[in-house]
Amino acid sequence: MSTLTSHKLCLKDSITFSRPRPASPYAYNRVYFRWRSPQAAAVANFHLPMRSYEVKNRTNVDDIKALRLITAIKTPYLPDGRFDLEAYDALVNMQINGGAEAVIVGGTTGEGQLMSWDEHIMLIGHTVNCFGSRIKVIGNTGSNSTREAIHATEQGFAVGMHAALHINPYYGKTSKEGMIAHFESVLSMGPAIVYNVPSRTSQDIPPQVMHSLAQSTNFAGVKECVGPERIKQYTDNNIVVWSGNDDQCHDSRWLFGATGVISVTSNLIPGLIGQLMFKGKNSSLNAKLMPLIEWLFQEPNPIGLNTALAQLGVARPVFRLPYVPLPLEKRIEFVRIVKEIGRENFVGDKDVQVLDDDDFILLGRY
Repeated sequence: MSTLTSHKLCLKDSITFSRPRPASPYAYNRVYFRWRSPQAAAVANFHLPMRSYEVKNRTNVDDIKALRLITAIKTPYLPDGRFDLEAYDALVNMQINGGAEAVIVGGTTGEGQLMSWDEHIMLIGHTVNCFGSRIKVIGNTGSNSTREAIHATEQGFAVGMHAALHINPYYGKTSKEGMIAHFESVLSMGPAIVYNVPSRTSQDIPPQVMHSLAQSTNFAGVKECVGPERIKQYTDNNIVVWSGNDDQCHDSRWLFGATGVISVTSNLIPGLIGQLMFKGKNSSLNAKLMPLIEWLFQEPNPIGLNTALAQLGVARPVFRLPYVPLPLEKRIEFVRIVKEIGRENFVGDKDVQVLDDDDFILLGRY
């Protein structure tokens, strides 16, 4: 619509008020316009991507499918609750040196649920900037709101992440058709891993949904927490799967066909988890690590991991609520487990110690 046409519309909708002729010799009429925005300025349902398709999809989805050890990286904090980027960078370096091939940034373990989206995207961008040439950066940009997931995923790819991690809508659960529509809305943006963890979402992503999503060229695979039988069902149909359960990752890899693991425990012992993923079946090592894995998950993740990294001196003992450290008797037990496995196998170079309750900082506002 031309400017002239738009102007005519405004004139057409004008209202003329004729006032009584005043006593003054200066008679006048005033015309008041009811202004209407030019119709060409707004286009319904119009959307432009933040980046060109060629740039934001520069990571080949096959590169993501080949990853075997992915660490769900912990986010350390300063005493005022801001990110401790110095400790974070050191921890990521330890993962790289230990053999991890990728990190999940801002996942459940990294407490993305306690971050603002500004913090979330900043941390993804920081990780890409510092480590993106040495390790794959997978940003957790999923949400139970499709609108938020789309926006965060656009931003994540705009700052350079290699792939996204997406969860099914939780709490406000949806239908199977709704799940497919939700995931399809974000799969178009770039490589993505779909995360199925019914213990947290209270809704399983059934195989029929996953098989439908697997038709997308950007579908890298599934982080599956239901168990080895579900994993085998997918691998038998050529769908890439990562075990989401550390206690099952060895058998899932070597007996049920999983490509690898997205691990919490590798924050602490990346080299040993790497041995389980890279060097063939090793039931004795798997059994040796089981007490540590059971200790880590006796309370919901990341409570155990946060406590452990603080006792190893790798992260400050700062917790964003609602997470609180494990009790004293459990902290004493961790020291024993570290000594049994060998301190040299754990991240950091400080002696493991038992922290007192007063050593921890719990933040409700930050």
